[in-house]
Order: sequence, then C-alpha cells, then structure tokens
Amino acid sequence: MNLLVVGASGFLGAEVCRQAVAAGHRVVGTYHSAAVAVPGVAPCRLDVTDRVAVRALLTEVRPDAVVATPYRYDDWAVTADGAAHIASAAAEVGARLVHLSSDALHAGRPTPYLDDDVPTPLHPYGAAKAAAETAVRAVDPGAVLVRTSLIVGEGSKQIQLCRDALAGRAVLFTDEARCPVHVTDLAAAVLELVPTDLAGPLNVAGPDAVSRAELGLLVARHDGLDPAGLKTATIAEAGVHRPAEVRLDSSRAAGLLRARLRGVTEVLA
Repeated sequence: MNLLVVGASGFLGAEVCRQAVAAGHRVVGTYHSAAVAVPGVAPCRLDVTDRVAVRALLTEVRPDAVVATPYRYDDWAVTADGAAHIASAAAEVGARLVHLSSDALHAGRPTPYLDDDVPTPLHPYGAAKAAAETAVRAVDPGAVLVRTSLIVGEGSKQIQLCRDALAGRAVLFTDEARCPVHVTDLAAAVLELVPTDLAGPLNVAGPDAVSRAELGLLVARHDGLDPAGLKTATIAEAGVHRPAEVRLDSSRAAGLLRARLRGVTEVLA
C-alpha cells in the first residue's frame, strides 16, 4: 500500500509511520517545521493551509490511503481548513481517508458519548475540530472520522503535563475526565481502519475514564514519584472555559477491531 501520513512528525503520526513501515507499506510523511525522523519514511514538507500545495502533493504521490492528523491547538486554519484541503485532495485522487478527530468537540456531560453524538464545542479548538469533521464529511462521505482522547505513551505531551504538575509547574484538574489511549494502540487501530469501508465517526479511546488529576497519580506511581507534590484544582477554581466530563464510549471500535485498546490503568501499571 502507498500511504500518505499528514503530520508524520507529530506524536501519533510518527507512530503510524513506524507501524506502517514495519508492515511493509510505502510511506510518505509530511511535516511543517520539525523534520520526520522515522526510518523508511519519505519526508515531504507541507503547509496544510495551502490548498494548492496540498492538491499538488497528493496528485504527485497518488496514495492509496491518507491518514490525516493535522492540528494546531490555537490555529483554525491548520485544524479546520487544513483538514478540508486534505479531504478534497484525497477525494480527487480516490484515496481512502482516515481523519483524526478529538473528544474536544464535545461540551461534556455525565453520560458517555456515543460514536454519532453531535458535536457541541465549548472552546475554539473544539469548534475547529467540529468544523473539520463537517468539511471532511461533506467532501468525502466515505471517510472515517476517528474521535480519540488524550494520547499517552513515552514522549506524550499528556504524560509530560502530569510530570510538570507533580513538580509543581502545572495544574491538573480533578473534574476533567477523559479516556486516555496509548499511542501504539491508537496507531494500530488507525491502520486497521484503512482497508475497511467504515465511514463516519468512530470513537477510538481507552476504556478507563480518569480525571487529569487521577492520570497524574497513575504517572507518579509508574515513575516512582512522590504524589504529594501534585498540583490540582477544579476547572471553576482555575477560571477556564473547557469541557469537564468527556467520556467516549469506544465499545463499537473494540468490537470491530483486532487492535486492543488498553485502559490507562493497565498502560501505566
């Protein structure tokens, strides 16, 4: 298979590349500033906000499939417009599209979110991810939209945030629940979805719902660190506007995929 990974220098994109190369696929990986450092991947610089450049690259590469992971937390053009440009170009060359979305597009509620629950974003990043999904589905109804949660593993920003909070340099919220997933599990699931005809939203996250503060305690136990220094607060105390309880029900994915989505308690045992 000829695979294009958009965002190959990112945490998830790099792992998708590693697994795809190991499986014998031909892989082209794009980057914007940080170079792609995965052996066996043909690197290509790409600005996803440049529609003409995106179209030119896909016309040149002619991939069988595209795994699209573009995002920048505070940049609508990258997260939303970039996703639309990739979807449009992928549709033009007839490539299968696996688009990475996020639980950030939900507002939060006590009950878990199902695969097809409608986005209700609270903040600009969530709105950008919701807009990206809308664009992708309009351009390519056959694309699969992988809604995931906090991505953990060595080198993860989420794990580093926990370590910073344990050192008193950051704050973890006690009332912000998520369903972390290990990067290797998520990458395996993404690649497994490529040859399928599954379309639309699919929750792909871990089965354990934990608060960010609880995640910090799991990291402390895993790393052998003293949890006493963990700095915590509630969302209200911090005065921020962000979703609280966002639990993804990934039971459908767990039943469809061979890739096992481990809970964060097992991952950080």
